[in-house]
Amino acid sequence: MVNVGILGATGMVGQRFIQLLENHPDFEVTALAASSRSAGKRYEDATTWYMDNEMPESVKDIEVIETNPESMDDDVDIVFSSLPADFALTVEKEFAKDYVVASNASAHRMNNNIPLVIPEVNPECLDMIDAQQKENDWDGFIVTNPNCSTIALALTLKPIVDNFDVKSVRVSTMQAVSGAGYNGVPSMAIVDNLVPYIGGEEEKMESESLYLLGSYDGNDVVRADFKLSASCHRVPVIDGHTEAVFIDLADEFEIDDVKDNMANFKGLPQELNLFSAPENPVIVKEESDRPQPRMDRNGGDGMSVTVGRLRKDAAFDNSFKYILVGHNTIRGAAGASILNAELINDKIF
Repeated sequence: MVNVGILGATGMVGQRFIQLLENHPDFEVTALAASSRSAGKRYEDATTWYMDNEMPESVKDIEVIETNPESMDDDVDIVFSSLPADFALTVEKEFAKDYVVASNASAHRMNNNIPLVIPEVNPECLDMIDAQQKENDWDGFIVTNPNCSTIALALTLKPIVDNFDVKSVRVSTMQAVSGAGYNGVPSMAIVDNLVPYIGGEEEKMESESLYLLGSYDGNDVVRADFKLSASCHRVPVIDGHTEAVFIDLADEFEIDDVKDNMANFKGLPQELNLFSAPENPVIVKEESDRPQPRMDRNGGDGMSVTVGRLRKDAAFDNSFKYILVGHNTIRGAAGASILNAELINDKIF
């Protein structure tokens, strides 16, 4: 077993890490880090549990430690980070001197030699790790996963980009409130309402998607050469981001070919049969009223993205559109970091 720790363990994403790692065949949670006001307490006493299952017995009596490498057990190999970006900016680098950091934070996502990875989309970017360690003289390293809305979009775009000549992508998101954390969106701001702005979200989706769907030449990532425009909105849904996607191709196409490529898409995690890898990264629904967050966010145990209403766009030549739903705190956050760590454990450890 690989011993793992969780940074930001008392927050919503930290709790999701604990939930997903319960009974994991390769990873055992042995260390939980949080703020100084939680340090020294039993995890059960330090945490208000928000998940929809009971807190695992295995973590209740773990003593919460402060979020610094000096407090971390020496026998921990991987730390999962769900820290706020401003805190992660310095703390993750300190941990990376000695530990593998699988980060859900945005602090280092676009940094040189720090891989931004979706294992089904761009696993080759893990090859940056050697350069990262040499550049910083670290024994450990940092690997990041993208923004929650980006992950869902990029998983559905990968089989399209690989098989068609894409000219442009436009996406409009309807994002769940859990993406902002438990206290992130006041109820009076979202009940009976929609918030048409999420700070920094559109820029993340646009830049991260082109990075992920580009190519790694051994030194740098060459961004994908199509245009991508995003508009992001917060809606009164608890879990599950919905996105409306509009794609222009350079050539004529058959919509059934698009559907087949999405439905049959597999990546390296599926080839390696990694524990958290869904059988189908993209699930294609035929019903006219699917996908819906409440009905489809848990597809593939929350690790698949569900696509529906896939059809040609009659208003434009060589164009099509679809709706997707992805679970923002499973595939879009904790589950993404865990799958990255599983790939690292398989390929590097």
